[in-house]
Amino acid sequence: MKLEGSGKLLRIFVGESDRWGYQPLYTAIVEAARAAGIGGATVFKGIEGYGGHSVVHAARVFDLSSDLPILIEIVDVEERIRAFLPQLDKMVTEGMVTLETVEVIAYRLGSPK
Repeated sequence: MKLEGSGKLLRIFVGESDRWGYQPLYTAIVEAARAAGIGGATVFKGIEGYGGHSVVHAARVFDLSSDLPILIEIVDVEERIRAFLPQLDKMVTEGMVTLETVEVIAYRLGSPK
């Protein structure tokens, strides 16, 4: 089955060492998105980047950086994404969030729920 339509892409940029309680922030965000019934989320680990403090974090053999860039992408309909933003506001204390309108084509087995 192929589902198509307009949606929102939520991108959350944080650091690998950012925490929410006793777990990595990126894990907590994915779990919160799943609990909120959001369609899907993926976490990407960057190999190099810098943020607001202009400190470069890189995965190099001689670099001991333990705060590599993390990107979380979440896609769903606009209403669910916007409803999730207050939860995200509580969790992200340093980082960046972007929103963009996307055209979604999802391939699923079975019938729509």
